[in-house]
Amino acid sequence: MANVIVFMDKRENTSRLTQYFDQYDCDLQKKMLLYGDFLVSDRVCIERKTTSDFISSIVDRRLFQQLKDLKENFEKPILIIEGDTLYGRLQPNAIRGALASIVLDFQIPIIWTKDLAETVGMIYWIARREQIDENRDVPIRSGKKISTVKDQQEFLIHGLPGISLVRSRALLKYFKTPEQIFNADEKDMLKVKNVGKGTIKKIKKLLTTKYK
Repeated sequence: MANVIVFMDKRENTSRLTQYFDQYDCDLQKKMLLYGDFLVSDRVCIERKTTSDFISSIVDRRLFQQLKDLKENFEKPILIIEGDTLYGRLQPNAIRGALASIVLDFQIPIIWTKDLAETVGMIYWIARREQIDENRDVPIRSGKKISTVKDQQEFLIHGLPGISLVRSRALLKYFKTPEQIFNADEKDMLKVKNVGKGTIKKIKKLLTTKYK
């Protein structure tokens, strides 16, 4: 079975994290991520915060901008809060209000872990479920070096709304060139596996809307 891939933001404290990830069949790659701390699929990005950092991010208001960015860029963002000393530094109702906003306003699930080892295990199993069980890809735009024409074509089509790397390749195999994809009508695009009407509608809107 192939290893899962986890992209970790370069700014994370890497030494201990790497040691824990080494326990799993995991290819940990360090990248400068625009959003979140761990990227595990085309739709899942994970923000990790220790309880201390969580409280600090409420105080300096980093938290809600980070969550807003995650929500706008990923279908299924996740927040991991690590540790068991959440209350004490900040008024309890301020913490409860922040937690309520995360779940209700941002609709981002929170996973609680007791320590770094448990956090890494949780990230690995989320990545495994996405990449192996659900057959989803880690975005090429955050990982693979773009060097060949083939890579550039996949990169181009992968940038369309709702198009994962798997769908990008399927479209290119069916239509042969990006030009044919851009010119295709809905009837032809529906012949490609896992490309539905909703996705096609988003693509056509992108291609036909005037730039402002």
